[in-house]
Parts: sequence; C-alpha cells; structure tokens
Amino acid sequence: MIEIQGLTKEYDGRRVVDDLSFEVRPGLVTGFLGPNGAGKSTTMRLVLGLDRPTAGRALVGGRPYTELAQPLRQVGALLDAHALHGGRTAGGHLRWLAASNGLPQRRVDEVLAQVGLADATGRRIRGFSLGMRQRLGVAAALLGDPPVLLLDEPVNGLDPEGIRWIRNLLRELAAEGRAVLVSSHLMTEMALTADHLVVIGRGRLLADATTAEFIERHGRTRIRVRAVNPAKLAALLGGDLLRQSAPDADLAATRVDDGAWEVTGAEPEQIAAIAAAHGVVLYEIAVQQDSLEEAFMRMTADSVEYRAEAAA
Repeated sequence: MIEIQGLTKEYDGRRVVDDLSFEVRPGLVTGFLGPNGAGKSTTMRLVLGLDRPTAGRALVGGRPYTELAQPLRQVGALLDAHALHGGRTAGGHLRWLAASNGLPQRRVDEVLAQVGLADATGRRIRGFSLGMRQRLGVAAALLGDPPVLLLDEPVNGLDPEGIRWIRNLLRELAAEGRAVLVSSHLMTEMALTADHLVVIGRGRLLADATTAEFIERHGRTRIRVRAVNPAKLAALLGGDLLRQSAPDADLAATRVDDGAWEVTGAEPEQIAAIAAAHGVVLYEIAVQQDSLEEAFMRMTADSVEYRAEAAA
C-alpha cells in the first residue's frame, strides 16, 4: 500500500503540503480530493520521488519509490497526459518504457488493447486528442501490471463512454487487490467510483473516511414536503406553528419550488405527525441527502485557495 507519514513540502517558505499522513490500502479505490492548490499533485510527485520532501516520507510497499529497482512493476502512475514526446508513436513510447524496466514487449500490445488504442499503435502522439493521450497514459501505468496505481485527473478529455470505461477499470483494478489512488474534481464520478476518500485543503488533511461516512458526516439531510393545500402547508411550516408543535427540536423550514418545502432537524415521521395534527394532507414526503459534491463544497469552504468573484 501507499503510506504517507508526516509529509511536508515547502516552496520559497510556503507550505504546499503540511504534515500530511494517510494510507492508501489494497482492494480500494481511494479518491484524493481537494480544491485547486490544495497540494494533491505535489503529494503525488512526492510519492513518486519527483520532488524531495521537506519533512516526512512517502512509502510504497514499505519502501521509498527511489529505492525500487524496477518501479513500473510496483507502481503505475499518470500525472500529466501532455508529458509525452509528440514524435514517438504510441507503441514506440510504451516499448522504451517496457525495455527500461525489463518488461516483455508483448505487454505493449496487451495494454494498448486494454485501453482501446490497439489501432493507434503506429500513430504519432502529436496527432492524439487529449482523450487518446489519457488512454495512452493509463496504458503506461498498467504496463508493469503493478499492485499500486496513482492517477491524477484520469478522466480529463474523455467522452462519456471513456469516463464509464475508466470508472469500471478502476473498480476492476481495486477488486484484483490493488491499491488505487485517483485524484479528480468530478465529484459525481468519485461518488460512483471511490470506496474511500482522502480530502486535503491548503496542504492539510481534512478528512479520511469512506465515501458514505464522508457524505453522512458533512452533508445535510432534508425532508422534502408537499401538501394538497399549499397554503395550509405554508402556514404550518412558514410561521411559528412548526416550532410550537415540536419545541424541543431544532427544526427549520425553507420554501423551495412548486409549493414544496424542505425541513431540517426532523425525521419524516415527526413531520407527518405534525401535519396530521393540524389537518394538513401531504402527498409528498421524502428524505433527501446532500450529494458528494454538496458535502465536499460545504466541508472545504474555508480551504478554497482561489475563489472567483460572482458576477453582479
């Protein structure tokens, strides 16, 4: 697995990664989340030995990456889909990588077929779209059949079919017992793909939990309510009647759309009982949970490094 222990990185006196500690365990897809500038890419570079830490260490299988004799057999990584020599062919790019780590040349054709680029083996990379470059980067990461994978924004440039493909691929790789760390800003994809989440902000660890635990802990639960008589419902939820009906509860109600209301601080049974006691006939009552994106935005609100001003 990947072990991050007290990892710190400073650039010109500024801490980009600040005493960061977490683990990426085998058999799971771990989503690595954070606002822009949070330190995700720097952390991955530190794991791969591309930068030296100011303090702390990053281990892969109990050893620093720089001590691995044949690193492609231990760790597969995709950090930048543009970091490819445009004059090389797809097959040529993978062949020199295979040769550098003593890998059999048959792996080149196998991984190109696995990522859907079998027909592009002889094409020069300069003519590739971003989506094709991403697929080639994934092929390079898979070349050594490694037990550990680090992928930074792997769905960038992919079409819907490609996004679904990478989602299924990541889950299959984890199901085989590999440790998979994937960074992404697409929260809907992370909600569908990640078993576990590590969230950082301004270089510090903010959360280390399963995806379900994170949403439950940092998201809101609301009760959506609509009534046969919207005016009666508005009188019940918009005034003091609601608080008088449950003085010990921390209830709050907000009007939304189509005469519907959202109530927080209560269970559906409480709302139904209060409505029945006041003769309000309900025809919709549903529990709504914040999405991963909503929970993430709420949790990282104070850690956003770059925030644009809203238009007037």
